This record gives sequence, structure tokens and C-alpha cells, in this order.
Amino acid sequence: MTYPEELKKTALISSGLSRNDMYSEVKMSFRINIIALCLLLLLQMPDQLNAQVLVERSKDKVIVAGEAYYIHNVKKGETAYSIARAYNVTVEELNSGNPAASSGLKEGQTLRIPVRPVTEKPQAAVPVPVQQRDESRFIYHKLNAGETVYSLSRIYSLTENEIIESNKGIDITKLPVGAEIAIPRKTQVTVKTDPVPPAVQKYQHKVERGETFSSIAEKYGLSIRELRRANRDIRFPQVGGFLVIPGMTQPVQPVKEPVITEIAAEEPAEEKPEELPVGFTEVSGLRGTLNVAVLLPFYIRENAQRYETDVSDKTKPKKRVIFRSEDWIYPRSVDFVELYQGILLAADTLRSLGIDINIHAFDVKSDTSELVRLLSSGRLAKMDLIIGPVYSHNLAKVAEYARYMGIPVISPVPLYNNSPLLGNPNLFLTSSANALELAQKKIASLAGEYNESNFIFIHSDTTGSDSDSYRFRSLLRTELASKMPEDQISFREMQFYSRSKFGNDSIGRLTQYMSDKSKNIVIIATEESPVISETMEAIHALSRKYDISVIGYPVMRDLDNLDPKYFFDLDVMLFYPFWIDYSGNNVKSFLKDYRNKFLTEPPERSFAWHGYDVAYYFMSGISMHGKKFLENPAVHNPRLLENYFRFTRTGSDNGFENQQLFLIRYSKDYEVKLITGSRP
Repeated sequence: MTYPEELKKTALISSGLSRNDMYSEVKMSFRINIIALCLLLLLQMPDQLNAQVLVERSKDKVIVAGEAYYIHNVKKGETAYSIARAYNVTVEELNSGNPAASSGLKEGQTLRIPVRPVTEKPQAAVPVPVQQRDESRFIYHKLNAGETVYSLSRIYSLTENEIIESNKGIDITKLPVGAEIAIPRKTQVTVKTDPVPPAVQKYQHKVERGETFSSIAEKYGLSIRELRRANRDIRFPQVGGFLVIPGMTQPVQPVKEPVITEIAAEEPAEEKPEELPVGFTEVSGLRGTLNVAVLLPFYIRENAQRYETDVSDKTKPKKRVIFRSEDWIYPRSVDFVELYQGILLAADTLRSLGIDINIHAFDVKSDTSELVRLLSSGRLAKMDLIIGPVYSHNLAKVAEYARYMGIPVISPVPLYNNSPLLGNPNLFLTSSANALELAQKKIASLAGEYNESNFIFIHSDTTGSDSDSYRFRSLLRTELASKMPEDQISFREMQFYSRSKFGNDSIGRLTQYMSDKSKNIVIIATEESPVISETMEAIHALSRKYDISVIGYPVMRDLDNLDPKYFFDLDVMLFYPFWIDYSGNNVKSFLKDYRNKFLTEPPERSFAWHGYDVAYYFMSGISMHGKKFLENPAVHNPRLLENYFRFTRTGSDNGFENQQLFLIRYSKDYEVKLITGSRP
């Protein structure tokens, strides 16, 4: 049995719920769409379809462990095959030296490629084969980045098969950006008006703004369960849409026979841009019911063990049992307990605004077998939202399951990479998996505002093989070159060496790079705690003599081994994913509720803040906007505690990733400030 069939069987079994359920649990249906793209490559043109973009070999080389490597920056349209061919290596060799490349290349990604003798002639860009044009029958659409057959079918209101049949012999998925796709023109019809005997059909209700399943069911004297049963393919009512009202009928309009008169020559109507909210969205007047699953590693079994055995005294063979205090919590579960506390408080807040929320918590750790048993049980089939799990391998499985079920899935914690987003359009990463790369781009843009300063780029890449340092350096130099002539740029690099190697000479080396005629912008390009600590200490020693400001990675704010005085004296600026305004009324209200319910107060870096924001944002967004919110989260912008979610996606078939970072500055008047403009 295939995976989708098993899911369907499980969902059907799990949906037999009792009418006495106090929350009117609803049998959730789903639609399984498996679309086979049966296109074959033109046998006589294999090279033409592969040669998408001309790849230029890089002139930059590094020596690592005695072997020479090219440093190649991936450009738009380049593939692993085209890059490997340009450098005379195999795709396997390319992936072996760059493990991240095996999951797909990204524009701007840095690759390390072994130097091989290149004997073949340089690649030449070969045009994509073009079918004989017929303007009367087809519109010729130029492909944009990220477009698929599915997205084109939605733009032109066609089926995918209609587009595929119009491009026989061409594999659309392998065409480069800019290639033309034939789109069949729609036929224009006129209709006869001969009347036919009247008939009856099911009564349909047109949804108006503010209406939900609950309010519509109440209007017609139905239960929510009865209304949902009659509308199995609708998850949330949309304004202007229609719901079937069971038990009611209405006359059928006369049947009109279409008569084809001519081929329409008009282009598809342009879609109006979505009206995005100005300022913050007011969350109020919520109605309906949401079932939310929370999949977090609570470690319930470990927390249940309320004693430990003391065997520290080896002189006494008898073991001593030590009972743990009542407030003891298993250390690995603390962050997730706080996250759950925030979710509970958000649900309480939204319930007070009219929505009925049922929270279903599951203890999901790293064990995949336990997760598979949970998915197979069907207990998640009736959910409207899933928060978690936190491990990438389990998140991918839940996202795959939820895709078939049509359930949005939220990843509440940072991941090592964003690969689970691929092919899972209902998945949302609330923290960017590429936070370092995102911070580098924003720092480079910030550096451009200080283009007349003396820049000191400090890094610990002593071998020249760190792709992060190489990318960051290139971004900075490119940004500065766009602001002023290259011969006027003051940009100096300094490799970090610990005191154990060069004693106390760090300050002397750093002095050589300083300028006493202009401002010095020191950029610390490392996430290594010892490097940051020693570097900050050396810079601080020179701050009385030179005008210095420091820009660092987000990790600097989380270091506990640095004297806070360094941050303020050095005017430190950094981009960080969270910012809490303690003067805000919503923050004050949250702290009051937290103290009343949990008899404590969350620290600034507690996961409770994030848990509240995630739950509040998605629950209110689904309730207010329904499916439109899940397709374009930008339509919803409530005021949150520490987040501002700016979700983007790389393609219509991929999930969303939050791209927001706040610019924080430690001023010399000993205040931590949010720079104006970094919070929309």
C-alpha cells in the first residue's frame, strides 16, 4: 500500500467520532492529488536541454591540505551538472566536497571545487528548442524563476494537462528561466437561451465577511458537524465563496448549451495585487473552533523520575537514594515547557476574543518510530494546525503527512537547514535556518551607510577554506564598491590568532590596522566564543585612542562570558531575530498573566515569548483570514511580543521561512536601542 493510501485509510478510520463529543469534533477530509508529469526529453537534443546557463570558471583559488581548489559562487540558473562540467569534475566529486550541494544549489552559495586539467572547449549556451509558433491558438509565456506547471495553471485558469499537452516533447521542469511555454488560449462561447424544465439542487449560502462555520451553522439551525459534512472539501469559509446547506434546495437555472464561435485572442486578466495591512492588524471578533496539535519533546517519562541514586562515596558500598525537590524539571525539557506555557497563554487570550481552541499536546522526541505510530493512529487527522516537532527528520515526516491532509505545520525553533521546506507548501519556519547568511547580507547593507570609514574585517579562517567568511567578505566589498570608487575604499583584513600563539601581541597587530583620521568599523566575522572574547578585549583597550564601532553576528548577544561594558563602550551593532519592548501594553499584559498562572516571570531569552507569538499569530490568522492567510501570511500583521514575522518562499511548491532580523545598538549612554526602520 502506498503512503498516501495508508494516510487515507487512517484518516477514514479515525474520523468516526461520537456525537456526544463536547467540542463537536469534526471528521476532517482531505484531497490527495498525485499529478504525473509524463514528458520525455527530445532524444536528439539532450545537450540542448542541459545547457541552460553558461558557467564561467572562477579565477579564485585556495590551497587546503596541499590540494588546490577553485572557489565558485553559484549564479542564477546554474546547476550541479553545468558547474561540474565547466570545471571538468563529476557531480559526485562536487557533492563530496560540498555536502550542502546535494540538497540543491542556491544563488550566491559558495562551492569549493578541486582543480582539474580542463581540456574540453568552453561551454556554449545552446538555445532551448522552440516549437512552431501558432499565435492564434497559444499564448507564449516566458518562464520566471520558481514557476511550475501547477503555478502556470493557476495563473491562466487551466488544468496542468492542458499545458502539458500543448508542449509535447518538451520536459517543462528542465527548461531554464526565460524559455517560452505554449499556453492554450481559452475559447469564447455564446449561449442559447432555450428554457428547460425546472429542477432543484442543493441550496448554497454565499459567505459574507466575518462569517465562520459556527455562525453559518447557527443561522440555519444546524450543528457545525452537519455543515462540515456537507462541505468536506472546504477547511475555512472564504468571503464570496459558497457553502452547501444540507436539507435545503433551490431551483436550478436553465441549462445553456455553449456554441463555439471563435478563438479568444485576449491575454489572461492581470491579478490585482493583494492589499496588505497598513500598520498592525486588530485582532477581534473571532468565532469558530480550532483544533491545534503541539508536538514537543516534553520528556514526560524523564520528569516522572523523582529520585536519583548517589554513588559518589565509593568508600561506602551502600547506595543512597536522593529525592528531587517538587520544582525540579528535567533539564532538556525546560525550554519546551516554557514554549508550551506561551502557547497556552496565547490560546487563553484568543478564547477571550470569541474563538474556541482545543490544544492536543504530544510528547514527541527524536525517536522516529514513536512519531510514525502517532501518524498512523490518525490522531492528527482532525487538526487545523500542528506546532512542531523540533527535530528536522521528524518535522519532514510530519510535513509530508500534513501536506496530504491539508494541515499547516509550524516549526517553532531554529533548524540546521531549511531542506524540509522543499515540496511542503504548508510548512512555516518561524526562525530562519540561514540566519547567518541573512545577517551577513544585512550587515553588508549597513556597512554601506558607513562607506567613508576605515573597515577592519576580523576572521579566524586561517586556511582560506571557510565559505562563510569568503561569502561575507565578497558581500562587504561589493556593497562598498557600489557606494564609492574602489581605490578610495579602506578595507583591511586581520586573521585572529589566540594569545597562546602570539602572546599579548594582539593589541599591537590590531593597532596597525586602525586609523586616527576616520571612524573605524570593526566587523567580527566569527561565531566562535573564544575568538569574540579575546577580540573584544583587545578592541576595548584601543577604544580610548581611536573612534571605534563594532558590528558582529547575532550570536554575540547570547554570550555570557563578555563584560557588558564592552558592548556599550564599543557602540556594538548587531542584527538579532527578537526584540521585546517592555513598555508595550501587550508585553505588560503577558507578564501579568504569566505571573498569575505560573507564579514566576520569564527571562528575556525564554521560549515562552516565542511560543506565545507563534500560537497567537497563526491561530488568529487562520481564524480571521482562513486559506488566504496560509497562502499569503503578509495579509495578517498583529502586534506580537518579540517577533515580526516576514515570511518568504522560494517557489509555489515550497514552504515559508521567516526573514526578519532587528538591528540592535548598544549606545554609549548605556541603553540598548532598536534602530528605527528595522521593525516595520
